[in-house]
Amino acid sequence: MSYPDSYYAATAVGAVEHPRLLESIRADVCVIGGGFTGLSAALNLAEQGMDVVLLEAERVAFGASGRSGGLIGSGQRMGPVEMEEKFGLERSRQFWGLAEAAKAEIRERVAKHEIACDLCDGQLEGIHKKRHAGWPEQYARALAERYDYPHVRALDREETRNLVATDDFVAGIYDSQAMTVHPLNYALGLARAATDAGVRLYENSRVSGYSQSDPATISTTGGSVTASFIVLACNGYLDKLEPRVASKIMPINNFLIATEPLGAERAKKLIAGRFGIHDTRFVVNYFRLSDDNRLLFGGGENYRRGFPKDIASFVRPFMLALFPQLGNVRIDYAWGGTLSVTVNRLPHVGRLKPNLYFAQGFSGHGISTGSFAGKVIAEAITGTASRFDVFASLPIHTFPGGTLLRYPGMVLGMLYYSIKDRL
Repeated sequence: MSYPDSYYAATAVGAVEHPRLLESIRADVCVIGGGFTGLSAALNLAEQGMDVVLLEAERVAFGASGRSGGLIGSGQRMGPVEMEEKFGLERSRQFWGLAEAAKAEIRERVAKHEIACDLCDGQLEGIHKKRHAGWPEQYARALAERYDYPHVRALDREETRNLVATDDFVAGIYDSQAMTVHPLNYALGLARAATDAGVRLYENSRVSGYSQSDPATISTTGGSVTASFIVLACNGYLDKLEPRVASKIMPINNFLIATEPLGAERAKKLIAGRFGIHDTRFVVNYFRLSDDNRLLFGGGENYRRGFPKDIASFVRPFMLALFPQLGNVRIDYAWGGTLSVTVNRLPHVGRLKPNLYFAQGFSGHGISTGSFAGKVIAEAITGTASRFDVFASLPIHTFPGGTLLRYPGMVLGMLYYSIKDRL
């Protein structure tokens, strides 16, 4: 099976087809899911001497991991100031530190394994409401004074306009230590590192179920794995595989387009660098330039299983609302992916008896938080659970109505916030 058509698939480096599981085998750990979380868990476990099998239903990073916007922000999806209000300064600083460790892990993996994934520094957050224009200064000061993070600076309207050629932003925040990446190539690099470390990786091996026993038996349509531990890393593609955690997340679909190459001069006039950009809307617009001077633009969501029939026409109005000067630009690629969110937008990481670890609900921070969740699960399985326990202590609420009624509730909620975005 090939990857869904996207700019990332068209520019993938070193994609390798892995075999389908067609026998019964044993391992110390069976990882279910070949996205950032599963690949990270498998690689870190193998480096600790564990015998690891990874089962992927489609291809490595077939889901949101290989289709995302490629932005790697600082902190958690819930901002540090909001975390202070809910959990106190000490705990908020603790989670900020974990997010910094997640960014460092990405940089270290790219360097160690020589992953060609177009890793670039910088991210700009565009403020789109006038009443929030003074917030960047407060935010930058809070990070410098309370989080020992001096890498964020506030931008006024003119400075923001000089960096991003849109009239939509009234101010901005620039984080020099945030990053962007080619997500599929980063995932493929992790997969190569994992197999080099001894991970047995199987594609087109969808898990149909597993026993709640120790050791557990994990069944696929073609074979089975007997393992002492299971790592469940399905995120937005969990479906009905694990009802015990399914009601904690809401799968949502997000969509991206890639324009034709704009040329170096036009691209630089549009965005003055290779940094990522996102705005402050509840349904976020996010975008950046590719290394061949295309605009990669993400905008719009839906909350059902299917994608729009014409994704390019669905996303294009979001792009033109910010960049009307691109009205004559051709769209070369359009694609979507399914991620998951939690009620409070904090990651859901934990352990189910007797031997199942899981991580999900990264709410748009899947590259960094998702990858790091795999690492802390590996730490917990190999005997060091301190960082895992910090994540597992987060309160994650069940969606009202559980898996049955969460979709209509989400649609009503998103309608409310989309109206607020327009006011």
